[in-house]
Amino acid sequence: MTVLLREAIGDRLRHARTTQRRTLREVSRTARVSLGYLSEVERGRKEASSELLAAICQALDLPLYELLHLVASDIGAVQQPVTSPAELTERAQPAPSLEGGTLVPAVIGNDLSDLRIQPMLTHRLATTIAKPRGTVVAA
Repeated sequence: MTVLLREAIGDRLRHARTTQRRTLREVSRTARVSLGYLSEVERGRKEASSELLAAICQALDLPLYELLHLVASDIGAVQQPVTSPAELTERAQPAPSLEGGTLVPAVIGNDLSDLRIQPMLTHRLATTIAKPRGTVVAA
C-alpha cells in the first residue's frame, strides 16, 4: 500500500489538533491560514509548503522536526514489506539456548489512525517446548 506524504502529514496534524481539543477555526487563526485550506491540508487534499507547515506546527506547539519524525515513522511502518511466516522463521536467529519460532507481526490497517493504537514489536521472541520427563507408554 502506498501512503502519500500529504495524507500522512494531514493525519498527524489533525491528530495533534484534536488531542489538544482545539478547533480548526482556532488553529487557522493562530497560524494565519484560511480555515478551508487548513481543512484541506488535514484531509490530505493539499500539499502544504514548508512555511505553511511551520506556521501550523507553531500554532499547535508541535516542533516541525517532531511532526516530520512521526510522519516518517508512520510511513515506514505502513510500507514495510509483508513477509510470510516461513520467511520470518528462516530469518529468525533465536538466542543460543532457545529453540522455536518467532512471533508474526500484527497486520497494520489501511488507516494511519490504526498506527496510534497498535503496539510496535521492537524485538523478536522465541519459545521452546520442553521434552517430556519420563517415558510415555502407549496402551
